[in-house]
Amino acid sequence: MQTYERIHGKRGKAAMNRRLPLCILAAGIALNALALCAQAQDTPSAEQPVIDRVSVLGAYLIPEETILDHLDLKRGSRLDAAALRDPGAAEILDEITGFVGQFIDRAAPEQVCEWIDFGGSAPAPRFWVLDPIDGTKGFLRGEQYAVAMALVIDGQVELAVLACPNLAPDGRPVLAEGFVAVAARGAGAWARMLESEDPFVPLNVSDCDDAAGARLLRSRADEHTNAENIEKIVAAMGIQADPVRMDSQAKYGTLAGGHAELLVRLLSDDRPDYREKLWDQAPGSLILTEAGGRITDLDGNPLDFTQGRTLAANRGVLASNGKLHDAALDALKGIA
Repeated sequence: MQTYERIHGKRGKAAMNRRLPLCILAAGIALNALALCAQAQDTPSAEQPVIDRVSVLGAYLIPEETILDHLDLKRGSRLDAAALRDPGAAEILDEITGFVGQFIDRAAPEQVCEWIDFGGSAPAPRFWVLDPIDGTKGFLRGEQYAVAMALVIDGQVELAVLACPNLAPDGRPVLAEGFVAVAARGAGAWARMLESEDPFVPLNVSDCDDAAGARLLRSRADEHTNAENIEKIVAAMGIQADPVRMDSQAKYGTLAGGHAELLVRLLSDDRPDYREKLWDQAPGSLILTEAGGRITDLDGNPLDFTQGRTLAANRGVLASNGKLHDAALDALKGIA
């Protein structure tokens, strides 16, 4: 196995050592979110759909004045607490407050609502994003989903954690023991089995430079992409394998682990003006690029994380192992 110093040099190792405590702490926070997700899935309420319970259970992990104080957490929630303040939601608000109270003694229902609302503000120059369940439908089906977290400073993703409970430990897109990856800008991407104390090992993208042998990842649901145009891209590039359907940023784990070469997020016909959410792309993008890959929008522009909650300046996403990126951009011209 290659050592960290052989891959990144002593300077890179020093950078990783400085940031490793933050990576480990962020990974622990992401795994706490994962535990809450599992509990929600195991104990659904007849009065509240599981999908709604999961969404609000995750929401409270975002606010600044919580267990993340010392990480300078800034704004980022995609939910507000309006629904929780409804008298009919009192039971679930009490349940969420109980979860928060495991970490923060002063937690009270209204305080929890205020923390959630804090995340609806405009982002600061430095902030964390957390998607407690990326790929909710995959989670409910018992397939691929992810807990994804990233630190963004001045529009650059600096740290990322991606926990994929049903992905193979090496990133293969199969139902398996689980996978957790961490990355720090300039210091590489690393992964190991989810429930393991084994050392993290480096992630490296595939070195495939022949489009015929490429494996393309796409959203599982047709409504999240443009299936017809994906087939056109496959034909234009001469890709032989069928596209692999997957939910969530687990696709980035597969790409970073060398088990695919391309990932496309196309615009569906019924949502031509859709723009990606920041939390759906920031964590996975750093995991991929630190593993040697490349990511742009469909027009070849870098992803712009300075626009607030959405990637308002970007149209769709193209991610790759780097070697096939330009060929994919060429194939996209006139198609998407």
